[in-house]
Amino acid sequence: MSGQQRQSRFEQSDEVVVMKFGGTSVEDVGAIRRLIGIVRSRLGAQPVVVVSALAKVTDQLLEAGNAAASGRLGAALANVRDIYVRHEQLADALVDGSAHSALDRELRGDFRALESLLHDLGNSGQFDLRVQDQLLGFGERFSSRLVKEALCQSGISAAHVDASACIVTDACHGQASPQWEETNQRLQDSLSPLLESSQLPVLGGFIASTPDGVPTTLGCGGSDFTAAIVGAALCASRVEIWTDVDGVMTTDPKLCPDARVIRKLSFDEAAELAQFGAKVLHPATLAPAMREGIPVYVLNSRRPEGEGTEISARARSGDAVQAITAKRDLVAIEVESVQAIGSDLLRKVYAAFDQHSCSVDVIAASLGRVSLLVGSNVPLSAVASHLRGVANVRWENNKALVCLVGQNLQHEAELASEVLVAVADLSVRVVSQGPADRTISFLVSDEKAQEAVRRLHALLFAKPAPSPDWGGVSAAFCQVGFTPAG
Repeated sequence: MSGQQRQSRFEQSDEVVVMKFGGTSVEDVGAIRRLIGIVRSRLGAQPVVVVSALAKVTDQLLEAGNAAASGRLGAALANVRDIYVRHEQLADALVDGSAHSALDRELRGDFRALESLLHDLGNSGQFDLRVQDQLLGFGERFSSRLVKEALCQSGISAAHVDASACIVTDACHGQASPQWEETNQRLQDSLSPLLESSQLPVLGGFIASTPDGVPTTLGCGGSDFTAAIVGAALCASRVEIWTDVDGVMTTDPKLCPDARVIRKLSFDEAAELAQFGAKVLHPATLAPAMREGIPVYVLNSRRPEGEGTEISARARSGDAVQAITAKRDLVAIEVESVQAIGSDLLRKVYAAFDQHSCSVDVIAASLGRVSLLVGSNVPLSAVASHLRGVANVRWENNKALVCLVGQNLQHEAELASEVLVAVADLSVRVVSQGPADRTISFLVSDEKAQEAVRRLHALLFAKPAPSPDWGGVSAAFCQVGFTPAG
């Protein structure tokens, strides 16, 4: 269904707003009270709330799973008890009366199930992705029940919805993909009656299940993805991603203090930013919103009065370059065929990296030679052994890919030359332009990435806004790394 054809499913309002709150937006009593105030400001529409696990809880659950599987069950259970105490303290501060008693029973039941899973894991020692999905899903179950009761306590009629019963995926554990038709139907069947009766649905992000009910997760950035999936199913007017930064920024403020908020981005630009290092949005998050023409807003729950960043189909800022990213801790690899003509070298290289579950970031190929970038955790010795007799593999560690993202960059005749002049003394290598004309990127040593970003930001964004006091919050752009939290 196209954006022009979309119509609201609900009679009371023509505006459904899906609001996703990340871990730092539900991390403590103050954060949840801010969440309540933000949700209250949207009650003129029909809000749906998606929440991540409390900040750091997913990491703690992962640590507990690894501890149990390695024979340290006591440490695992102690970790889980800390999580339980934290949720109980929040419940005590936010909910009272019979609602508190009901919430306490639910949390105790869930934590008993979690402890039982850790005991089983301790006995088996097998912490595979299927078990990991089951374990990590507890974080969103805890937080969504807690937030629902806190909303009700404040006088907002809210209802908890089990996202894992609504979002149906394949069995690719750790990074499952939705089965769209069944997912849309279940979401509509579960959420429509609530919205029509003026109740506010609250779902945990990140979690899903296979058609036969086996728990799965949507992987890195999964709660953002959940929000977009829900938004697409309900034909929402907008999806709001509430986090701890003021929006998507021109670069990582940790690298360049003059970074500032980008007010408008196109879907294509945002997807490129995510691909090349932005951590606010997972690339898959944008797909359902792009398909349905639903604008996505990145907003700061600590400063809800801010404008944030609007991401939509036709957003135009007038600037050729919208942002500068730095994807760090990379390895530059060169694969050269031992044959005179390596016509199918590319296929064999992909097969080798795929066999070792390695994701390739950037690739360039010529007859008999392939150049690519991968993360530093790739088992390159194993890949080289796999290709022995087919190709020679050489690599260099500690590289960073600096990328300019914008629109119609090939039509900016002087841009590439100005950029290269600005960083000429930093031993720049492998300059390339993306096939969609939205990126220009080059390789430098990791230690020179910050200097490259600062120089380019000064060149391309010559009139920075006054630098805000970030107060230690996480940056919108940062080194890419897997974080299983939603």
